[in-house]
This record gives sequence, C-alpha cells and structure tokens, in this order.
Amino acid sequence: MKVAVQQEDLQLLGKTLQEQLLVEVSTAEVFEVKCVVNKGELMILTQHASDVVVDAQLIFAVIEEVLQSLAPHKEQRVQCFLRVFGEQLPYTKCFLALKPTGGWIAEGDEEVISPSSSLTYSPLINKSEEEKEEELFDPFADVPNLSASKPGFQVKPILLGAALVGIIVLGGGAYLLTRPCVMSECPEIQNAKQLKTQSPQLMRRAKSEKELVAVQQQLATASADLNVIPSWSPRYQLSQELKASLSGRSEKINQVVKALQTASLATQKVQNPASSLEELQTWQHLWRQAIAPLESISSSSELYGLVQGKLLNYRVRLHAVNQQIFIEEKWLNKLTAAKGVAVAAEKREAAAKSLNDWQKAQSTWLVVINALNTIPRNSVGYQEAQKLLVDYKPKLVLVRDRATKEQLAVKTYQQARITANQAKLYQQQNQWQAAAIYWDQALQTAKKVPQDSLYYTQAQSLMEPYSAALKQAQEKLQVVSSLQQTRTDLDKTCTNGIRICTFSIDNAGIIVRLTPEYDQIRQNNLANPYSKNSDTAVDVTNHLQILREALAVIGENANLSLFLYDSQGQVIYTRTLGG
Repeated sequence: MKVAVQQEDLQLLGKTLQEQLLVEVSTAEVFEVKCVVNKGELMILTQHASDVVVDAQLIFAVIEEVLQSLAPHKEQRVQCFLRVFGEQLPYTKCFLALKPTGGWIAEGDEEVISPSSSLTYSPLINKSEEEKEEELFDPFADVPNLSASKPGFQVKPILLGAALVGIIVLGGGAYLLTRPCVMSECPEIQNAKQLKTQSPQLMRRAKSEKELVAVQQQLATASADLNVIPSWSPRYQLSQELKASLSGRSEKINQVVKALQTASLATQKVQNPASSLEELQTWQHLWRQAIAPLESISSSSELYGLVQGKLLNYRVRLHAVNQQIFIEEKWLNKLTAAKGVAVAAEKREAAAKSLNDWQKAQSTWLVVINALNTIPRNSVGYQEAQKLLVDYKPKLVLVRDRATKEQLAVKTYQQARITANQAKLYQQQNQWQAAAIYWDQALQTAKKVPQDSLYYTQAQSLMEPYSAALKQAQEKLQVVSSLQQTRTDLDKTCTNGIRICTFSIDNAGIIVRLTPEYDQIRQNNLANPYSKNSDTAVDVTNHLQILREALAVIGENANLSLFLYDSQGQVIYTRTLGG
C-alpha cells in the first residue's frame, strides 16, 4: 500500500514540476519530468528535445523553488538531472540541499515560507569509467511518461498542481519526505562517518579480546542505527555504504574475537591431562580453528599487530599438541599391537601339544607383558594398559608354570631313559648290584613324570619293562650275593693256620680240593696212629669230619651240590641237591 501511494505521489510531483517548467522556460515547447526514489534518495529527471537550448541553472532553480515550497522539516538532499530525449546518459546534474524553513500551519493558520537552499551545479564531463558504468543503470527506466503540455496554460491549473503537492505533503506524501534522514538532519550518518574514521585507530590500539569486543559493539550499534534510514531517503545510498564499511570491519573483528575465544577455550582444556586420543584431537582442532582465521589477516590490516603476537603463541601450542598426538599414537599403536599378540598367545596356548609349543606361548605372553609395561604413566593409553596387565599377567603365570612343568616332565622322562641305559650297560657287564640300583632309579624317575604332563603316557610305557629288568637284576644280585657269601664261608673253612683246601664254584656245584700239605699231614697221622703225636692224629681225623660237615652246610645254604676231593683227585665226600 505504501509503495502504491509513493508511486502516485511521485507521478503527481513530476507532473507539477513539468507544468511549472513549461511556464517558466518559454523557449521549450516540450518538457518531460520523471521522479523516482533510488536507494533512499529522491531523483528528478528533466528531458527535452535535442534542438532546444536550455539554461540548466534556470531549470534547476525552478525545481528547487517548487520543492522548497513544500516546506521540508529536515534537511533533504535531492539529485536533479538533464537529459536529451533518446540519450542514455544525462549531460548534467545538480544536488539540491534543502534546509528546514519552519513548517506548515494546519487548520486555517497562515503558511510562512522562508526559502533557504543551496544549489550545486555539476556538468557531466570527463567522467571516470566507473561512474559511467554506474550511470548505465537508468533508475527512471520504469517510470511512465507524462503527457506533454504546451505553453499557454493559465496559472490556475499550475496553482492547482502546487496545491495538490501541498496536500500530498500534508497527507500521504509526508511518508516520503518527513521520515528520518529524508528532509532533515541525520545524526546516524554523522556518527557512522565519525566511527568509520576512528575505528581503524581503535582497532590498532586494541591489545586484548575485551578491547576488540568493545570496538565491535560500537560498530554494531552504529550500523544498526543506520537501519532507521528509509530507502527513499537521499542519504540511503550513503547509509548503505557506511553500513557495509562498518559491517566489514565488525566482521573482521568478529573473526579475530572468535579465534581468540577459541584459543581461550583450548587453553582451558589443556590445563588437565588428556584422557584419550580423541580429546587430544579435539585440542588440535580448536588450535587450528583459532589459527586459521588469524592467518588470513594481512599485514596491512589494523588487527595485524595484535594477531601476530597471538598467532606465534598459538602455533607453538598447536605444535606441542601435534607432538603429543604423534607420541600418543605411537603408544596406542603399541597397545593395539600388544592386544594382537595376546590373541596369538591365546591361540598358541590352546593348540600347545609339546614343550616347544608351551615355550612359544610363554615367550609370546612375555612379549605382550613387556610391551604393556613400557607404556608410560602420562600416556592416554596407560590406564587401559594397566587393565590389560591385570588380565594378561595371570595368563602368563599359568603358561609359564605349564611350560616349566612340561620341561620338568621332559627332563624327568629323559633322565629315566638315561638311567635305564646305564643299568643295561651294568647288566651286560654282570654287575648286577649296580644294574639293580640303576634299574630302580630309572623306574622311580619315570614315576615322577606328572600325570597332567604331555610325557606322562610315554613315562607309563616304561614302567613294565623297567620293573621286569629290576626284578631280574635283583634276582641276579641275590644269586651273586649268595655265591659271594658261599665263597666267603668256603674261604674261612679252608683256612685254619694252614691252607686246608681250595674251591671253585660253577653251574655243576661246589668243588673243594684238599691241599697237598693237608693231605700229607692226614697221611702221616694215618700211617703212625700210635706215635707220640697220637693226639694230633685224632685231631686231624676229627677235623676232616668237621670239614665235611661245614662244607655240607655251605653247599646246602648255596643250594649247590658239593664235591670234596683229596689232593690226588680222589673223591672223599659228595653231597648232591636233595641227597
């Protein structure tokens, strides 16, 4: 609704100015006037034929007079243009600075008008390329043409037009010219201009985040204040330029402030040790977020001095975090590797079927434990490593005990075999006593192989042959011992001051032979039984009887037959088994 009213008001204003120009400038037969509000500023375009020579200052003075008669309440800037029909660009323009003149007196009061304005005339020559490009845009292109009128109009319709303009200003048209910064002073523009000039120095002087935020708040406030300027105000374009400038500086400050705030957050977080690699990576991300915006600040920026001091510190902090992440990744890789080796150790343990297998499982668990023990206390993986050690150490102990048991079983089994081989050697040498001892040792050693060991079954297979060999050796030893006792008894029996007899033992039995010396004594006694030595003869005869009885007992004890011969080989006495 406001746009429609605005368009109607502008068309009426244009028609009024057109009629006034036709009256005041008699040299022209046709004038066309268009009015538009572009970027908040009122623009008036006057067009005429190419063969008409006009006084630009006169035309602009007429326009100024009509506008001043509207009695603006505030200072208002208006742009006026002169253009030839068919041309794209105006050939001259001016700026009207309309100043307040008092005001209208409503409800019958008299109108007091004290014209006061200043006109600036600017022929459009030697324009820069940028200005020409800007003016290629025609703000009057969509404004409808007004019907042309020739001179000769009576003053009545002109006055009627002026009266209508006055009604517009007092009514709906006041919406265009009585808003802030439309036809009045504009403190918002002045504040923005002043801050635009002062803000670079304020930015350079800022030494902390707090001071930067204060400058940013000033810029944001001044920029927000410019929003009150309407789009049809002649200062609208300037306000937008100022707003863009202030907003740009505010955005730069905001960029730095956010970086400083991010760095502060990172500084707070690194006060306590990181509990995980992810937390370290979060610190790394924060420092990068703080550094990246600051690196984009050029050396020509007002914030460069503040940024450079912070940037060096932040880069050092980031480097420290990067180094910590590198070290932690190394320890975490070792932790991961230890877990993998632990899985391999468990598989070896489950599949172990020999001492070598158990020893490999033990050495694998030992690698795991040693790796976890190297993870330092200040590492993020330390706590997890300690938990794994609580789980893995008992497994190492079990495997080590089992490997030790298997090693002992192997050693015991092998010792039993070695001892048995030695027993066989003694047996082959008829050293039955040593053979019996070693067979007994071999048997007892084989019995020591643990029942839950891998060599238990093999050890059990040795029991029967070793027991039989031991029994045989013991029997042989008993025989040998018996023969030895028999020899001892025979040796004692055959010696009594002189050598009475000699003996030998073989499978046939015990063979005893009287010595020639003993036989000689015995023969002498038999030849002279009544000699003066008759007591000796009796003794010799008795002795032979006693000898035969003693030899019979020895043969019986040895369970062997006994054969007694004299020195000439004649049988004196025999005793056979069972006889």
